[in-house]
Order: sequence, then C-alpha cells, then structure tokens
Amino acid sequence: MSELIVPQRFCGPPDSGNGGWTAGALAALDDVDSPDNRCDSWPAIEVSLRQPPPLDTALQVSAEDGLLTASRDGAVVATARRADHDLREVEPVDPATATAAAASYPGHDFHPFPTCFACGTGREEGDGLRIFPGRVGGGHDGDLVAAGWTPHPSLHEDWHTYVDEHTRASLASTWAALDCIGGWAGDLTERLMVLGRMTARVDALPVIGEEHVVVGEGRGQDGRKTFTAATLYDADGRVVATAEHVWIAVDPALFGGRVPG
Repeated sequence: MSELIVPQRFCGPPDSGNGGWTAGALAALDDVDSPDNRCDSWPAIEVSLRQPPPLDTALQVSAEDGLLTASRDGAVVATARRADHDLREVEPVDPATATAAAASYPGHDFHPFPTCFACGTGREEGDGLRIFPGRVGGGHDGDLVAAGWTPHPSLHEDWHTYVDEHTRASLASTWAALDCIGGWAGDLTERLMVLGRMTARVDALPVIGEEHVVVGEGRGQDGRKTFTAATLYDADGRVVATAEHVWIAVDPALFGGRVPG
C-alpha cells in the first residue's frame, strides 16, 4: 500500500487534478513495469479515471493481479494496468510549424478550464506547461494540432533511482504534456470534455530545457466518447512518448469550468 497526492499546482479544472498528470503519477507507482533506471523506456500503461482526482488529498494505492488502484474513502478514483495493445504514433510536424501554430490556439479565445496545468492560459511561464496547440492540417484519421514545448527546470524527475547525465522531466509531467493536446485535436471548444482514459508509452523522459514538439490527432467519436492520440518528439525528431485518449463529453460547469458565452 502506498499513497498518491495530486498537489494544487497540477490541477486541470480548478478543483481536481489534471488527468494526464494524475495518470502519469499513478503509472509512476507501477514498480512491476518500471525500468530500473526510470529515465529509460516505459511500456504502455493504461490509466482509467473513474472520478475527478481530488487535490492535496492522500489517495490510497493498492496493487493486485497487475492492477493499481487509487482510492479515497473506499471509492475508486483511478486504476492503472499494463496495456495489451500497441500504440499508433501521430505523424511528426516540424518545429517551426508547431511553434507558429500557437497563434491560432482556440484556448486564447475561449478556454473551459484556464487553470489547467497542461494547456491553461491562466498559468504563468514556469508554473503550467502552457502547451497551446493550433491546427496544422489533417492526419490519417482527423485534424492535426501541434505545439512547441520546452520542459521547465521545475518539472525535473527526482525519483531516487533516476540516473542520467541529462536533467529530465518527471514521468507525470511527460504524461501531462501528452494529455490536453488530444482534447484540442478532438475540438474541445465545440465538444467540452474531460479525460476518461489515457494509455501512454514513454520511450525516454524529455530533457529539461530542450525544445520539443507535441502533435495531437482526432480519431473519431462514439456517443459521448471522443478518441484522440498524441506524440511527443524531441529536437532531433525522435519519438519521446506517445499516447491515446478516450474523452467523455460533460457539462464543464459541473467541474468548476466555463461555458461559452
């Protein structure tokens, strides 16, 4: 039995955790599947969010038969297990195009959750990730969006088994960087959603201070569910991490968010 706490800094909606950060923090507790050196390659891990992750609250984490479960007062908040399928990466976008796309980020005009650690416009540089994706064309399955991202020193991995010549971002922050860009690829302005499930594979933790590109792709809808994917590339165009998401359409006001005027 261990504990998981989502600090206020890592909120998505104002009163609950960013889905990607929370999912990555839970995945980081998967001792069975973690590499000996935690900056090395991680297998694909699937995390399901059952309810909004509370902030600054100790969640009890238990492991049984390959399933990690984070609970509060006996109620399941999130579960994590090793994924049973391969992830399909999103095609790359060149850094100049990704950087320029930020000017067309829809969140500049309307954002349901401006407090969001990953994509919130209300977060300062060095506090939130400030990943602001704009549309850059079409992919194999839907719209492509992209953004540039340079990991800040405050995101450094501090796990005691972390060994590398480079300072790298934490696993939870890496998952967060892959999170909301999927929502914007699924048109978050028209279809207000929260993360329901995220599966991510991390090939290497991103290097602090190095420019990266994050690309998201819409992959269809089914009722209240929207399917998207995202891939993180380093400065040399190598895949750092990739993810697939399932989003659930909601009334953002129920999560302390905003609705279009």
